[in-house]
Amino acid sequence: MRLLFELNKSPVGRMLAQILSSRGGGTCLCVIGVMCWFHGTATAQEMTPRAYWPAPYGTKLVGLGYGYQTGDIVTDPSLPLVGVDSTIHNGTVFYQQTISLAGRTTNVQFEVPYVDGTTKGTFEGQPASANVSGLGDVRATIAVNLVGAPSMTGEEFQAFRQNPKPIVATSLKVVAPTGEYEADKLVNVGTNRWAAKIKLGYLQPMPKKTVLELAAGVWFFEDNDEFLGTTREQQPLTALDLHLVKRFRPGFWGSIDANYYFGGRTTVGGTERADFQRNSRLGVSLVYPFKRRHAVKVSFSGGLVTESGGDYNTLVLNYFYRLE
Repeated sequence: MRLLFELNKSPVGRMLAQILSSRGGGTCLCVIGVMCWFHGTATAQEMTPRAYWPAPYGTKLVGLGYGYQTGDIVTDPSLPLVGVDSTIHNGTVFYQQTISLAGRTTNVQFEVPYVDGTTKGTFEGQPASANVSGLGDVRATIAVNLVGAPSMTGEEFQAFRQNPKPIVATSLKVVAPTGEYEADKLVNVGTNRWAAKIKLGYLQPMPKKTVLELAAGVWFFEDNDEFLGTTREQQPLTALDLHLVKRFRPGFWGSIDANYYFGGRTTVGGTERADFQRNSRLGVSLVYPFKRRHAVKVSFSGGLVTESGGDYNTLVLNYFYRLE
């Protein structure tokens, strides 16, 4: 990865440029924002309708995801980069399997992200530009239906779909620090810290094959003790989600998605930053199945209210293949 800065006049800029170029180049100043689309601060911005909808026991899915973001996606105001204009491409490979845990429908998912993008902005009054690419931090999620969706066979699931019950579910997502990271770089593709999100969801079936989904979750972050020779801390980040899902036929559905997230203030080297987040996003999703085992999903979202953090648009395309 390479980072190209035009930092010729500012003393601070010259110092950081020297640090960043000490090993032949650094990573993009927007990487915290870029990768936080997958992890960290901005992970609260992700919207996942039907995250707790059940599937028959033994269902296995593999898939590929592509995301395109454009706009201001630097979500860490502690970095002195302003006037940001970014174009980010990111891909994900994932695997999901439905199992039974204590007789309840349970989904287990693993994801590996990759990012490639370009950012332009202003640093200390000077133009700055960057290109970045690399593997991010691996994620694992387990989601358990506590009430309303026991482990089911294919026949039992068909009966449930015809007469769905309210569902209460919970999930745990863990982000492992497996992405690329160099301690002497300002920012990196990897976050160099563990993160975990605990979430509780409720699904209420409504007339005309419509489901209202509500969820609340909290992200917790480990300290990064290798942030340019000091420690970077982040307070918990709370996210509230709302989805209105309409099913047109089996496997074919659309949704209107919204969220609101707050918290996540950071502290760098003992100095608390003015980056407490109170933001929300609005989006839509559509899933279309074909040839029995295949499906595609298209999602779009944009910033509704942004007081601190990235304000950008996201287009996501996913392909799913059912193994069993």
